Amino acid sequence: MPTHSSISRRKMLLDSTTLAGTLMLIPNLEGAAMSDDTKPKPPRPPALKPELVKEFVKAAHTDFERVKVMLTEEPALLNATWDWSGGDFESAMGGAGHMGRRDIALFLLEKGARMDIFVAAMLGELKIVKATLDVFPNLLHSHGPHGIPLLAHAKAGGDTANPVLDYLTSLLPEKEK
Repeated sequence: MPTHSSISRRKMLLDSTTLAGTLMLIPNLEGAAMSDDTKPKPPRPPALKPELVKEFVKAAHTDFERVKVMLTEEPALLNATWDWSGGDFESAMGGAGHMGRRDIALFLLEKGARMDIFVAAMLGELKIVKATLDVFPNLLHSHGPHGIPLLAHAKAGGDTANPVLDYLTSLLPEKEK
């Protein structure tokens, strides 16, 4: 049965050999104390007005000119989301995606908006959809804003998205086609 050493913490900490060995294991204590967490951060801008976010998301469903004007006036709207209720969050990109508004989606992407599998399906981006589903196959049955399924986004993309629609349909069990 092993015996425990009777060295106290105090004795161990005071032991210069142990202390020197311990300090060698801790990289640059001075640098750790001066980490980025202690540097002053610039103040965050105020939150966007909820009415403005809602208007922008609504505009992205149908009104390309309004989207351009609003984004010029307030660039922070680009990835803003609106909660229609019950956690049904939607961005302008999401609205353009399920409405089949390729023009609005491409404009938002050019400005740096976030891409997701729903918009990729609507845009006919087969490589993106395939790669995503290869890694996360259960997303075939996922839903975007308003509970709209992935397949419906591909249908909204029209002729451009037909290869994606065909691919998604091929993955469905016979009873769901």
